Amino acid sequence: MARITVEDCLKRVPNRFAIVNLAAQRVREIREGSEYLVSSPKNEDIVVALREIAAGKVVPKKRGELITGAAAAAALEKKSEETAAAAAPAEDDPATEETVTEAAAAAPPADAATEESE
Repeated sequence: MARITVEDCLKRVPNRFAIVNLAAQRVREIREGSEYLVSSPKNEDIVVALREIAAGKVVPKKRGELITGAAAAAALEKKSEETAAAAAPAEDDPATEETVTEAAAAAPPADAATEESE
């Protein structure tokens, strides 16, 4: 029997408290008649919800909402693209170069600040 662990879920949702809230909300949806998103015969609803989180089938959208199924996969992909874009340095971006140059020109040299204080 394979077991689901919190570490499996932490790969998808970085906060243990968010996992608890997400799983509880998903269990409520399952009990209201929502279909399982993963194959999990003879398991309780909470185990199914945790398996869905670990599989990336359920992700948090914003406070009080869930994204399930294919929309969850698309949301994860979009989030990873945004993270990659934010982490990548802008190459040959003249606006960035100008801003850095202007800031460097406006700031006095470190040696000048120590000379004034002496």
